[in-house]
Amino acid sequence: MLRSPFLRRAAPAVLLLPLLAGAPPATADTPVTGTLQRQFAVAAERHGVPESVLLAVAYLQSRWDTHGGAPSVGGGYGPLHLTDVATALARSAPHHSHGEEDARGDTSRAVRTGAEVPPPSPEQLPERLRTLERASALSGIPAEELRTRTAANIEGGAALLAAAQREAGLAPSADPADWYGAVARYSGAEDAAAAASYANEVFSVIRSGQERTTDSGQVVRLPADPDVAPETGQVDSLGPRRPAAGPVECPPTVACSWIPAPYEEFGDGDYGNHDKANRPESQSIDYIVIHDTEATWDVTLKLVQDPAYVSWQYSLRSSDGHIAQHLPLKDVGWHAGNWYVNAKSVGLEHEGFLTSPDAWYTEAMYRTSARLVRHLAQRYGIPLDRQHILGHDNVPGTVASTIRGMHTDPGPYWDWAHYFRLLGRPLTPSAGPDAAVVTIRPDYASHRPVYTGCGTAGGVCAPHGSGAVRLHTAPSADAPLVKDIGLRPGGQPSTTGVNDTGARASTGQSYAVAERRGDWTAVWYLGQKAWFHNPAGEPTAVNARGVVLTPREGLAEVPVYGRAYPEAAAYPAGVPVQAVSPLPYRLLAGQRYVVGDRMPGEYYFAPVFDTSGHRVVRGQEAYYQIQFGHRVAFVKASDVRVSPA
Repeated sequence: MLRSPFLRRAAPAVLLLPLLAGAPPATADTPVTGTLQRQFAVAAERHGVPESVLLAVAYLQSRWDTHGGAPSVGGGYGPLHLTDVATALARSAPHHSHGEEDARGDTSRAVRTGAEVPPPSPEQLPERLRTLERASALSGIPAEELRTRTAANIEGGAALLAAAQREAGLAPSADPADWYGAVARYSGAEDAAAAASYANEVFSVIRSGQERTTDSGQVVRLPADPDVAPETGQVDSLGPRRPAAGPVECPPTVACSWIPAPYEEFGDGDYGNHDKANRPESQSIDYIVIHDTEATWDVTLKLVQDPAYVSWQYSLRSSDGHIAQHLPLKDVGWHAGNWYVNAKSVGLEHEGFLTSPDAWYTEAMYRTSARLVRHLAQRYGIPLDRQHILGHDNVPGTVASTIRGMHTDPGPYWDWAHYFRLLGRPLTPSAGPDAAVVTIRPDYASHRPVYTGCGTAGGVCAPHGSGAVRLHTAPSADAPLVKDIGLRPGGQPSTTGVNDTGARASTGQSYAVAERRGDWTAVWYLGQKAWFHNPAGEPTAVNARGVVLTPREGLAEVPVYGRAYPEAAAYPAGVPVQAVSPLPYRLLAGQRYVVGDRMPGEYYFAPVFDTSGHRVVRGQEAYYQIQFGHRVAFVKASDVRVSPA
């Protein structure tokens, strides 16, 4: 997430429609009733929009979910994501998660954090963030109904699509192919290339078809239309498809703009806001780190262009999934709070707010993000698993003193199971019922653990689906939560706080089984046995294969590290030796942890603006990355014994 104690909710949303002001409003004299599928059919017929187009646009925005009338992270309401950011901001309780993480994460240099950033005022919001009021004018439906009543919201979206068709100078048509330009306008994109990318994704949904049970318990179907051939030239009315200036590195199936982060010297040895490098020739890129921005889109872009701030490689917009690239992939961003991980990763910031649990990410952003991650993984040979696709909340503190300040995004409300389905790597069982490894995977929609601290300290968060399970000291929901002595050196138990990762396991993370007892499963976690509820009829994990490690014979315990730095003898003259400092945890004899990777100790020496003295130091000491707690960790290969689970 962005490094600062600021705003936690709001962001841009969906449409940029300067729609036809003189279009006659559609009537809404009788409320639409019946099933959700019927509501789409009625709204489509009333406004002359092909039903498949209306369904596909809604799917790309919300997957047809209503979210109980709560706004998305982009301030959009309902299945059609009608935007009313001013109301969303007023109803939120934005604040930063916790901590003052050093985004650079290099203890050999001065700390680099962010600054307080105020939320935008309503009068600063552009039209694309206020499309709900346009939908109200077009449909005659009051704004509050568009926010809270599903049928009204669908009709408001249909009215916007119909108005977009008129504005483009296009005649009404029953053929979905004739609505490409209207769909592009609905995207909210600032340029034709981004609008076209959104429209292409909508028509991909039409071609493939979709069916799912929504959060209201209703089945909605969009039959596949594989032969639809949209009139892609219609997007030209929005202006030329400008090629992205600068060295964008994106898959060809998405729209990507170049908004560079500055590399600037301030004097007295200080500079910002990233480091020059030559990856992957100098160092391999092994991780992709998923963040949320904790800011609106416009604020996010201002921050990454501030030379005194910090940096990451890509930002993704909630409304339409548009991508902005800020750094060449060869360079190192300051984003993960751990210099070892920064030097070997790519950072993706997603527009969103962790402690607004009733908010939601659009399908457009999930899909575009997955396309980008697949592209990066193929380019750099990064495995598509949770040992390499990390949340910021999975990145370890570098040393004991930094653990408490590490950030916690994207948090328990990011839908990792859906994300990995989009990545083409669904989290399915790979072993039988007595497997020695489990992969966490609760049903996101129905799994709703209680979290606190979203709005006020100790206050209960709004109910919301979650991909994380809670870990207890015994097989009982009444048992205390396990302790994290790094977060709480005094030994206090973990809490249900939304930012407390001390007793949390997240979807896709794999752990070695310590014991099974009835509906409960215990795993090895932070040097202790940790229990989670895992009933056969409603499992929260799947059985999996894996490779595990344990202390080698003769060792009662081995140290655990937050970075894999070389031994002292590996450093050449002129490069200060970096301490190999263990974290306060211990991996005890008899315990087992799932292995992610084996790597040599490595340190990127880049302390100054002038790159001529930068060096990559590699040692003979090898490390294994393990899933140790909610965050990954590293152990020395010489300390452990590795075997199949």
